[in-house]
Amino acid sequence: MVIRVESLDLGYGDRLVLTGLDFLVNTGEFVGILGPNGSGKSTLLHALSGLLPPKGGRITVKGEGLGSLASRLRAQILAVVPQSAEVRFPFSCLEIVLMGRYPRRRRLGTLTDEDLLMALRAMRQTTTAHLKERPITEVSGGEGQRVVIARALAQAPEVLLLDEATSSLDVRKKLEIFEILKILNKARSLTVLCAMHDLNLAALYCRRLMFLKDGRIIKDGPTDEVFTPDLLQEVYETPMEVRWHPVYHRPYAVMLPLTLSPTAAAADLEVARP
Repeated sequence: MVIRVESLDLGYGDRLVLTGLDFLVNTGEFVGILGPNGSGKSTLLHALSGLLPPKGGRITVKGEGLGSLASRLRAQILAVVPQSAEVRFPFSCLEIVLMGRYPRRRRLGTLTDEDLLMALRAMRQTTTAHLKERPITEVSGGEGQRVVIARALAQAPEVLLLDEATSSLDVRKKLEIFEILKILNKARSLTVLCAMHDLNLAALYCRRLMFLKDGRIIKDGPTDEVFTPDLLQEVYETPMEVRWHPVYHRPYAVMLPLTLSPTAAAADLEVARP
C-alpha cells in the first residue's frame, strides 16, 4: 500500500467539495479518476500532492502522514503534473527538466552525469529532446506540457499524479505519453493516478477507475467491471453505449445524441432566434 485515504473531507473556505472519501492505492496500480466538471478531480489530486490540506480525515503515504513528510522526501515519492504549467522565465527546456532532479541531489550538490542522463532520457521518452536548448517561453503549449511531463519523469518518483496533464496534447502525443506510463508502470511498478476527461483513453490504459460526483466516490473498481453504460449515464447524465474492442479487448464508450422533448427543443429554437 502506497496511499491510504481515510474519512477525507476537502474544500475551499467554507465550501466542501468532497466528503468522506476512503480508499487505498497499492504500489504499481494505474488509476483513472473520472467525473464531470466540478466533481473534485483536481481537488483530490491537490490534496494527494500536499497542496491542499484536508478539512477532515487523513492521507498517509507509505505509512506516514502526508503533512508530516519533509518536502524533499515527499518529492522523492510523489511527482505532480498539472493541467498546465506556465513558466514566465526563459529557462531552456533542458533546465526545466533538470529541475526535476532537485529531490535526488545532495544538499548544495552540483548536477551529476546521472542527473543529466536521467533528464535527457525523460526528454527522449516525451519526444522533447530536440527542444533541449530552446527557451521554454518559445515552445508551443503542447510542447511545453510534454517538457513538464519530462520533468516529472526525471524526478524518478514512486507515484505520479497527473491532473488532466495530456488534455492539451494531440491524439498522437496523448497516446505516446500513456504508452510511456504503461511501460514504466509495468517495468518499474510506477504507481499512476490521473484525473481525466477522456473516457476512452482512461478505459484503454487505466486498470482501475474511480468515479467522482456530488462530492463523493460513486464507484471505484477494476475498469472491466465498472465501465458500464448504466454507470456512465449516471455519472455524466448522458446516454452512452459501451462496446469492446475486438483486438485489444478493452471497453470503449460511444456517446449517443441527447434526446430533447418537442417542447424543450422548440424552446431552445425560440431562444436561439435573433
